[in-house]
Amino acid sequence: MIEIDFLLNRTDIKAEHDIYENQNFDDNILDAYSLAVTNAAEIVSPAVANINTFIERKSGELTKGGSGSGFLFTPDGFILTNSHVIQKAKRIEVVLSDGRKFIADLIGDDPDTDLAVIRIDSPGISPVKFGDSAKIKPGQLVIAIGNPYGFQTTVTAGVVSALGRSLRTATGRLIDNVIQTDAALNPGNSGGPLVNSRSEVIGVNTAAILPAQNICFATAINTAKFIAAKLIKDGKIKRSYIGIAGQDVQIHRRIVHYYKLSADKSIMVASVEKNCPADKAGIKEGDRIIEFSGKPVSGIDDLHKMLTETQVNVKTNLKVLRGTDILEVKIIPSERRS
Repeated sequence: MIEIDFLLNRTDIKAEHDIYENQNFDDNILDAYSLAVTNAAEIVSPAVANINTFIERKSGELTKGGSGSGFLFTPDGFILTNSHVIQKAKRIEVVLSDGRKFIADLIGDDPDTDLAVIRIDSPGISPVKFGDSAKIKPGQLVIAIGNPYGFQTTVTAGVVSALGRSLRTATGRLIDNVIQTDAALNPGNSGGPLVNSRSEVIGVNTAAILPAQNICFATAINTAKFIAAKLIKDGKIKRSYIGIAGQDVQIHRRIVHYYKLSADKSIMVASVEKNCPADKAGIKEGDRIIEFSGKPVSGIDDLHKMLTETQVNVKTNLKVLRGTDILEVKIIPSERRS
C-alpha cells in the first residue's frame, strides 16, 4: 500500500511538473508573440501618418473629404498611401503620431494600383524599412498599423491568410499578387503599413470585404516599391491604350478547334473611339480580339496587363476574329490619357 501511494505521489508530482512545463512553454510562446507585436508597433508607429483630405465645393469653399493612413518610407518625407485616400483632394493634411501637423504635396498617384505618394517636410522621423513580399508565407504573423475611424496608430495583428490574390480597383483593373490577411482593417486603415515580425513593411493595407469579418487585403510591398519609384520620378505611371470598350466572350468550340486556338475566350469589341489606335488599325464593333503581340488574349484583364509603358508608340500585331475569319492587323498603342 505504501509503495502504491508512493507511486501515485510520484505520478502526481510528474503531472504537476508537466503542467508547469507546458504552462511555461505556452507563456514563452505568448511572450514571443507579444514581443514581436509590441516591437513592431514601437518601431513603425512613429512613421505612420493620419491623412485627412479637403475637397473643393462648387462655391470654392474647402470642406472635409475623407481620411486614411500612410507611412514615411524615406528620410526626406515621402509618404506612401492609397490613391483612393487622396482622390479629388485640394488640400492634404498629415498628422504624425507625435501630434505634429503638416500640409502635404501630392507627388503622384496611380488609381490602377490604388497607390499614391505624397510628401511633407518632416526632419527627425525615421522611415519604415521595407521587407521582401516575395518571401512571405501563409500563416506567418503580420501587424497592421493605421488610423481606423480616426483612432490614431491603432495596432491589430493576425496572419497571412493567403498569397497571390487579385483585387479589382475602382478603375476596373486588377492588382495582382495581393496579400490576404485576417489582421483587422476598418475604414481609415487604408494606406497604412502591414508589417512582419521583424518590423519590416511587407504590404500597403488596401481593403476589407464588408460585411465579412477578417477578410482583408494589402498590396504587396514589392509592387508598391516599383510604383512609388515611378511616381517620384515621373509623377504618374505610363500605360498604353488602344481605345476600345469590350467584354469577355466565349469563342465557339468549332472555331477554337479549326484554328487550333490556345484560348477559348476573347474580347468582343463593343465600341471604338474615333481616331484612336484601334480605329486607325481598322478594328470594328463586333470584332473579337484573340491575340496581342503574339500572346493569346482571353479577356480584358489579359489585355490590360499587356498594355504597359513599353508598348507606347510601338507597332504591334493584333489578331481578331471577324465573323469566322481571323484577321491580323498592325496597331500602334498610344500613351493612355489620365
